[in-house]
Amino acid sequence: MLPSRVTRSERPLFRASAAARPLHVVLVEPEIPPNTGSVARLCAATGCPLHLAGAIGFRMDAHAVRRAGLDYWPLVELHQHRTFDETEANIRAARPLGARAPRSFLFTGHAERSYLDADFQLGDVLVFGRESVGLPEALLVARSADTLGIPMLGAVRSLNLANAVAIAVYEALRKLGLLALAKSAPLSAP
Repeated sequence: MLPSRVTRSERPLFRASAAARPLHVVLVEPEIPPNTGSVARLCAATGCPLHLAGAIGFRMDAHAVRRAGLDYWPLVELHQHRTFDETEANIRAARPLGARAPRSFLFTGHAERSYLDADFQLGDVLVFGRESVGLPEALLVARSADTLGIPMLGAVRSLNLANAVAIAVYEALRKLGLLALAKSAPLSAP
């Protein structure tokens, strides 16, 4: 007798235990819709709120943004803020009573410290700049102690924004011990 076929939606998924709002992801003035959509999907998969700060270089209802995020947008805790300063203030104000103030790590290709050396904590804020120019130079100079970089081996100037966010988020989750395998479950959400 042949074994019965299990459909894709019936197979267990590789899952870790869920953690509510383990990190905050901030995109400052994102310019490319598919990158923002991909980061939104990452945030839906990891439980990280997504904050969009400043002027956004596209309409949020744009087809490319929605397509990249697929049908996971209802699972994204999305916040839009007028400025980066407002973003940080709102994140601090929303923290649970008695919780420590979250730290912000600013990602740049010009950092002197690797993200691999960071001591991430629950609730920390991972900040990424525009695809074309990154974070404002004045901010990076003023907050140089808060900057982190992702080491690259090749000759490219920078990584794709969505890739950089994914690298940083998953390293932080790994360091927080949140990636331990939990019981698998069949796919039930979008």
